[in-house]
Amino acid sequence: MKIRFITALIGAVVISASLNAAPAKSEKHAAAAVQFRQAMLQLVRSNVGALGGMAKDQIPMNAATLEKNAMRIEQLSLMMDDYFSVDTRNFPVETDALPGVWEDYADFQSKIVALTTAANELKVAAQQGDESSYKAKIGAIFKSCKGCHDTYKAE
Repeated sequence: MKIRFITALIGAVVISASLNAAPAKSEKHAAAAVQFRQAMLQLVRSNVGALGGMAKDQIPMNAATLEKNAMRIEQLSLMMDDYFSVDTRNFPVETDALPGVWEDYADFQSKIVALTTAANELKVAAQQGDESSYKAKIGAIFKSCKGCHDTYKAE
């Protein structure tokens, strides 16, 4: 019950924070937005790497690492709306973000909430030592990443 309340609260905060994306005000603004998005996503990537290794039994499960990386991913996911809310389509900036991000921003935000929820649930499982759920919780993080990439990221 507590997790569902936290998930609902996080979703409400993310969605109410920015119901619509706003266009970048200049090419410099667009370039900065892309730079910040890419930096944030690299940090996400650096934290999911160990999770993938654990899920594939390439490295041992480690509750402390699961908790730490899940917390980081959760925190980074809470920044995503801020950095993606700048619509950079009108400027010649190099980005893998597809126009659909801003064409259906509410759906994009729902995918951010899915990542936040999945990361929070892994963090809680690690804190509670619920080893039987680790792989499924890691899988939920990767599923949320894939759900966004399949729709909103250029190959």
